[in-house]
Amino acid sequence: MESKGSDIDLANLSDAEIRLICYTTATVLTLTWLWSFLNHEKSLWQRLKGALFGMLRSLPFVGDKIQSELNKVLENIKNEEGFRTHDGEVFTTKLPAAGLGKKEVVKRAVEMDKLLGGADWRHGRVSGAVYFNSSDLSDTLCDVYSMFAWSNPLHPDVFPCVRKMEGEVVQMTVEMFNGGPNACGAMTAGGTESILMACRAYRQVGYERGIATPEIIASYSVHAAFDKACEYFRMKLVHVPLDEKTRKVDIRAMRRAINSNTVLLVGSAPQFPHGIIDDIEAIAALGQQYSIGVHVDACLGGFLVPFMNAAGFPLPPFDFRLPGVTSISADTHKYGFAPKGSSVILYSSHELRHNQFFVAPDWQGGIYASPSIAGSRAGGIIAACWAAMMYMGKDGYVDSTNKICTVARKISKALRDVPGIFVLGEPNVSVVAFGSDDFDVYRLGAALGARGWNLNTLQYPAAVHICCTMRHTESGVGESFIKDVEECTAEIMKTPKAKSTGSAAIYGMASAIPDRSLVKEIAWGFLDTCLNAKH
Repeated sequence: MESKGSDIDLANLSDAEIRLICYTTATVLTLTWLWSFLNHEKSLWQRLKGALFGMLRSLPFVGDKIQSELNKVLENIKNEEGFRTHDGEVFTTKLPAAGLGKKEVVKRAVEMDKLLGGADWRHGRVSGAVYFNSSDLSDTLCDVYSMFAWSNPLHPDVFPCVRKMEGEVVQMTVEMFNGGPNACGAMTAGGTESILMACRAYRQVGYERGIATPEIIASYSVHAAFDKACEYFRMKLVHVPLDEKTRKVDIRAMRRAINSNTVLLVGSAPQFPHGIIDDIEAIAALGQQYSIGVHVDACLGGFLVPFMNAAGFPLPPFDFRLPGVTSISADTHKYGFAPKGSSVILYSSHELRHNQFFVAPDWQGGIYASPSIAGSRAGGIIAACWAAMMYMGKDGYVDSTNKICTVARKISKALRDVPGIFVLGEPNVSVVAFGSDDFDVYRLGAALGARGWNLNTLQYPAAVHICCTMRHTESGVGESFIKDVEECTAEIMKTPKAKSTGSAAIYGMASAIPDRSLVKEIAWGFLDTCLNAKH
């Protein structure tokens, strides 16, 4: 059978031609492997460490010892406050055979809350978590929520009022951040989802440009939701260092990290760990210069920073006044004083927002479209968020911003004068982070915990922070915190080289473990414990 002219007659190939085919194939395969190796989501150093520690854990004695220590840590977690079993505690693991009725259900909820207790958030002993202190606002939100408890914005024809409320929440937030006529946005279930939606939008922009693995550049202090987004959406997060003194992102390092795959630069206003606002003006200028999107993560301070100028704490521009800023995330459920489960993601244009939408045009159930991750959403939360913003008004937010920033700066100033500790950077807004060069600062966090304070523990560098809320503006709360820090620090300085114990030791150990997969296992154990009805 004769072959076509375009076919290769392998039988008649010369040795030189066969070698050429083999060399070409080998070269293509090698280059493909090399590209995959160099563009892996983990760095070469991370993979080498992972392989090394994996080999060590496979050794019988070493692996058994590590597992034994890991089990001890996990057991200690179960004995921590919030997890330990209380006398008289009953665990419900099956549906009641018959419904209990309103009176009995409420009675059991009250009894459970009283028995389990928890940190004293009502008197300002907790960092962040609960941001306002008005029973009248709480009553208002509950009243409005109850009106729309069964509503779902997935059905705007059935619940047009909730649809209108969501649109008004978004537009009011656009105005707060000085958005132009094309600025728009959407509500989400929280800051993490707002960040996820923004990253998804920029990923789609990257795909449209032919980028297989779009990259995001952000500082090491940026919120972990960006790590989550990159894992979910198969993007690459390129971390760049902070200035060690200011704790702001290093702009020169950010510039050096930009390449043809970069689709997004991120700045925080402020960042969560140390409460520092990045140089948003410089980041926005980079975005404009390289035609790259710029996201401002204002999830924490989104209802503080827009009002700081009016409250007497002037800030440089950080929002849509800067031409390079293309999206902003802001949590309504923090300093917006809305119930938990509400946030806003804003964009400079409708075209960019379209990239976060999901549409299934060919589903047999009809054309399906949703603006964010969830399909059905809680209309009651949207209504209560709208109610919080209407209740507060601009004057209310200016007043709360003034009070919160005032107490935060008072704490920051006082802590700088405490021998043995230092404040990280120059906190701009509501968070004050402090560390120590003289002793294990986790000991200080534990000592303050013993006095009833519930603070946030940080790592790289080891530190503790307090996130000030309206609860901390009440009479004597800030002064009490400063006094306790002074007294606990003075006591620790008597034995500065002593080691941490209890939960402080666990956190210190976790920060020092070079094999981060072990830390993941500890975190898995913690989450398992959180979700376990029977401790």
